[in-house]
Amino acid sequence: MKKILFLHDTNTSLKRGAELTITQLVALGNQLGYIVSVDLLTNFDSTKSKIQESDLIVLNSTSRCRFEKKLLHYLIDEKIKYIKIEFDYNFCIRRNILCTVDRGIRNCCDNEKYHLYHHVFANAKLNAFQSPKHYQDHFEFYGESVANKIIMPPTVEVDKLQISENKNETVIPFFGDLSYLKGGESLLDYAIENPQFTFQVYGKNELRRDLPPNVFLNAYISNDEVLKILGQSKYFFCKPVWPEPSGRLAAEAFLSDCEMITNDRIGTWSFDFYPNNKDKAKQEMKETPQVFWDNVNQIFNQNQSKGVSNLGHVLVYKSYGGLGDIFFCLPSLLNLKEVSKSVSFAVHPRLVSFFTNYFKEITIVDEEKVKERESDFDKIIELGNYPAFRGYDLPYALKYSTHKKVKQHAIQHHIDGLAKFHKNCSNQYKEYPYFNRNTDFENPYYTVHPGAGFLLKIWPTENYAKLIEELYQLFPRLKCKIILGKEDPNPADFFTKVMPHIEYVTGGLDDIGKAMESAFFHIGNDAGITHVAGAFNVPTVGIYGPTGPGSWGSFAQFNEIIWGKKGNCDLRCNYDVILNCPDRVCLSSTTVPRVLNALYSLLQKAYEDIAFDFIVNPLLEVDFSETDCLLKIVETELLIEYRDLSMKNSVEEILKGNFKENYSEEEEELIHVFIEQQVIFCIPEFK
Repeated sequence: MKKILFLHDTNTSLKRGAELTITQLVALGNQLGYIVSVDLLTNFDSTKSKIQESDLIVLNSTSRCRFEKKLLHYLIDEKIKYIKIEFDYNFCIRRNILCTVDRGIRNCCDNEKYHLYHHVFANAKLNAFQSPKHYQDHFEFYGESVANKIIMPPTVEVDKLQISENKNETVIPFFGDLSYLKGGESLLDYAIENPQFTFQVYGKNELRRDLPPNVFLNAYISNDEVLKILGQSKYFFCKPVWPEPSGRLAAEAFLSDCEMITNDRIGTWSFDFYPNNKDKAKQEMKETPQVFWDNVNQIFNQNQSKGVSNLGHVLVYKSYGGLGDIFFCLPSLLNLKEVSKSVSFAVHPRLVSFFTNYFKEITIVDEEKVKERESDFDKIIELGNYPAFRGYDLPYALKYSTHKKVKQHAIQHHIDGLAKFHKNCSNQYKEYPYFNRNTDFENPYYTVHPGAGFLLKIWPTENYAKLIEELYQLFPRLKCKIILGKEDPNPADFFTKVMPHIEYVTGGLDDIGKAMESAFFHIGNDAGITHVAGAFNVPTVGIYGPTGPGSWGSFAQFNEIIWGKKGNCDLRCNYDVILNCPDRVCLSSTTVPRVLNALYSLLQKAYEDIAFDFIVNPLLEVDFSETDCLLKIVETELLIEYRDLSMKNSVEEILKGNFKENYSEEEEELIHVFIEQQVIFCIPEFK
C-alpha cells in the first residue's frame, strides 16, 4: 500500500477552506486504499523521517513553518516525489500583507523564497491551484514552472447543502473574524449604509472601530451549521481585500442560492460555471477529491518523467537603456541558453565587435540587420528596463510581472523574467566571470572611470585626483589606467604632482575591454563602465549618489558599494530633483578615506591567497591612554585594555602602521582581532 504524507502548517481541526479540503482529501485517500497521514511541520527531523518513509508527499501551506526554506530545499535537492497544492498567495512576490496581521507567517517578503518557489513548482509532479484566476496569477509570475497543473474547484460537500424554500431577507450572515483582509471594513460600511438589514457575524471583531447597532457577534460554528444558515439566507456578503484563491465560503453561499454582495477577488467566480450553471458547479465540486486522487494514481503509474522540449532558436533584443542596462542582461542570457538550441543577442552595431570577442557563449548579431531575418528564429524576446519599463507595446516585449513588487537588482529581474519561458530555466546567477579575465600580477594596474553618462552621478573629480595620488604614494609600482570618454572629466586637471604611472584609455569599448580584462581592480561611478568591470569579474568599488545601488549596483563577485545618500539626504530623487540639487551631498559626503577603506576591504576579500601587506584602516580614529586605547571606525568602537607595557607598545606600533616581519604569538592573536574588526587590512603587496 502506498504511503501518502500531507505537509501542512496549520492544524486541520481549524475548519477553514484549506483545512476542510485537506480533511476531505485525506479521508477519501484512506478510503481508496492509500495510507494517508498529515504532518503539521513542527520539527524538521521528525518531518524528514516521515518523508523518507513515504511514497509521495503532498505539499500544502508552509509559510507558517519555522523551517520552510530548509524543507523546500530538502524536497528539491533530494528529488523527493511531491505534489504542490497552493492554497494562497503568500510568497514575497505579492508583498503579502498577511505578515502584518499574522505573526505566524514568515518570510513572505523574502526574495530568496520567491526564487525558491520557482523550483518548487518546476519540480513538482503536479501543481494544484484553487481556481482559474488563482492559476493565472501564478502563471504571470512563474510562467512554465507552473504549467504542469490541475485546477481544483472548491471541495464543497454539496450533499450537505440545506436550501430552504423560505429565505430570510432581513439577516445577512458573515462567517469568520471581522478583519481588514477578509473585507470586515467593507461589511461595516455596508451595514451603516443599509440599516434595514441585521448582520450576524460568526467570529471576533479584529478591527479598530466600534460595531454599528445592526451588527452582532456570535461564537464560531461548525461547517454544517454554516451550510444551514446559508440555506436560509437570501443575501451573502463577501468582499475580501486580499484575493481569495477560491473562496470556499462564497462558493457554498452561491450554491445555497444566496444573492451575492461581492467583488471580483473571489477565485470561484473565474470558473465558467459562475454565475449561471449551478448544476455544473455542484458536479465539479463533488468530483474534485476524486479527480485529485485520479491524478495521484496517474503519477504512480508513470514509468518515467516526460522530457521537456527546448525553446529552439531564440533572438533577444534589448529594447532600450544605457550601456550598463545591456550588461545587466548577460546572466539571464546564459540561463536562457541552457533551455534553447541557440540564443542570439541583438546589440547596436558599434557594440557587435566587443560582445563577439568577449561573450562567446552567445551569438551576437547586429540589431539593425537581424530584423530582416526574424523568421529564422523560433522565439523573439524584447527585454525592457528595470524598474521602469514602458515598452509593453513592443511586438515581443517581455511582461515583467515583478515590476514594482520585488526590491531586487535589475540582473535578477531579467533572470526572473526569462525563467518564465521554460520550467528548467534557472532563476539563479551563473558563475563569474561572464567574460574571460587574465589579471597581470607581474605588471599590476587598476582602472578608474571618473565619468558617467549622466554627469550629475559623478563623484567630484578632484576627489578622484586625490585618490589616485594617495594610491601612488602607497603603491608606487601599481599603475593606473584612466578611462576617459569624450565628455568625461579628467582628474589630471587636479593633480598636485607629476603622475608618471598613468595611462589613458580614450578609445571605444574594444579598447576598454582590453584594459579591463587584466585589471587588478576598478573604481568608478554609477556608469556603464563599472558594469563592464563587473562582466569581467574585476573586483570593483562603485560610488553611488542620487541613483541608489539597489537596482543598478555593480555586480562583480567581489564588490564594494559606497552610497553617500544613505544617512546624508532624505530627498526622493527624480530627474528634476537631481538637476536642481545645489550641493549633491550624496556624492560630496563620500570622502577619499571612505573609498580607500572600501578598496582595502575589497582587496582583502578578492586576493586572500597571495602575498600581502598590512595597512591601517584610513577611517580609524584612536584615543591612546596609559592603560588602554579606544578605537573608533565610523560608529563602531573597540576598547583595547593593555595587559602590560609590552602589549601597549605592540598595539601602538601596529596602529601607527609600523609593521615588522615577525610577531610573537600574542601579537599575532592581536593582529587577528584587528583584521576581524577591520582595524587593519591584509592587501596584496604590489611589489
